[in-house]
Amino acid sequence: MCSILVIDDEEAVRNAVKRRLERDGYEVDVAATQAEGLQAIEEHKPPYDVVVTDMVMESPTSGLEVLQAALTRDIFTELIVLTAYGNVANAVECMKRGAFDYVEKNIPGVDVFELLSIKVSQALERRKSSLSTLRRIEQYALRR
Repeated sequence: MCSILVIDDEEAVRNAVKRRLERDGYEVDVAATQAEGLQAIEEHKPPYDVVVTDMVMESPTSGLEVLQAALTRDIFTELIVLTAYGNVANAVECMKRGAFDYVEKNIPGVDVFELLSIKVSQALERRKSSLSTLRRIEQYALRR
């Protein structure tokens, strides 16, 4: 089963994302602060498949700090940054640092929870593909 961590300081958002992703059949843990999220990332075994994090919590760079910690723990963890304060510069910076995607919470006319569900599914497919490629490379290297 795929494991997902949702980090958001807004309880309503955190719980709604958790319920939606659990309905899709995922194991979902939640954290209410950046510190809780970083601790969960460090302690969870095996590492999370996907981390969904708010961009702005204790600081304006909370999401980037979570992203760095998750990728340091496991380079194949997929990160989705969820934010109410979306802007192009933030999105570009997150993507440059390895985020799978950047989703704004308040997109008019869009069910953000449905969109997030789709993004998580896509992120898991990319993770699966990356791990498969790594296995093929390892097998090739062992044959040489």
